[in-house]
Amino acid sequence: MIAVLKHELRSYFHSLTAYLFGALLLVFVGIGAMLYNIQAAVSNFEFVLSFCSIVLAVIVPILTMRVIAEERRQKTDQLLYSLPITTVQVIVGKYLALLVVYLIPLCIISFYPLIFAQFGEVYLATSYGSIFAFFMMGAALIALGIFLSSLTDNQGFAAGIGIAVILLNYYSVRLSEHVSSTAMGTVIAFGVLILALGAVIWYLTKNENLAYGCCFALAAVLILVNVLDGAALEGLLPDLMEKLSLFARLDTFVNGTFDLTAIVYDMSVIVFFLFLSVQSLEKRRYN
Repeated sequence: MIAVLKHELRSYFHSLTAYLFGALLLVFVGIGAMLYNIQAAVSNFEFVLSFCSIVLAVIVPILTMRVIAEERRQKTDQLLYSLPITTVQVIVGKYLALLVVYLIPLCIISFYPLIFAQFGEVYLATSYGSIFAFFMMGAALIALGIFLSSLTDNQGFAAGIGIAVILLNYYSVRLSEHVSSTAMGTVIAFGVLILALGAVIWYLTKNENLAYGCCFALAAVLILVNVLDGAALEGLLPDLMEKLSLFARLDTFVNGTFDLTAIVYDMSVIVFFLFLSVQSLEKRRYN
């Protein structure tokens, strides 16, 4: 795993990838700090992180798009299976390398609250709690990006899908508020999500029976709940989207609350997508 970590770090810092990622993140945080902390004279540095969180929807997929897709395109992924390490160690090594690339600009950003504190009152506990939450959210998005990169050998496709998925997560709460809050509106919305989930399962497994089975099972549960207690579905979608949104959980820290459940959720997302990445590589090995 250490060998994979060193190899990945060497490749990132011998190309423009790490420098471009760090520069873009620092530029957007700098713009946010100028608008909020300097121009508007607001002492809350955490608002800057909330403002800049949308940039992760672009720079994270650009960072992760090549991590496995490039290996598949060049057919060098076959060499990974011959190494005296497990697939788990390969994925974890690549993931840790990406975390290091992500952590370097965050270490620079962590000095901003201390600098601003020299010129006024800054809520350091809230600022550093928000920086930690920002790191955890980015770590979860990186795990998602690795999984998407493992599904294709096209870097552009991996980046495009990554941007779309992260933007959907970012705007999911707002979009769900436009769906009818009635039980029928919720049933229709969940029906669309079930069909989308079935399509994803079919794409990942190429097993039509499994995809149809999951769709029918979830649809049956949805219909049963609607028949037994339709009122329980009213307004359920916005609440569910808020719980699933990584960005909404960052806002909890920005508002001054250290939410341990948000950290647990981020870690669960990391483990889940790294597990799927391992399974994706294992499936390619045996196919």
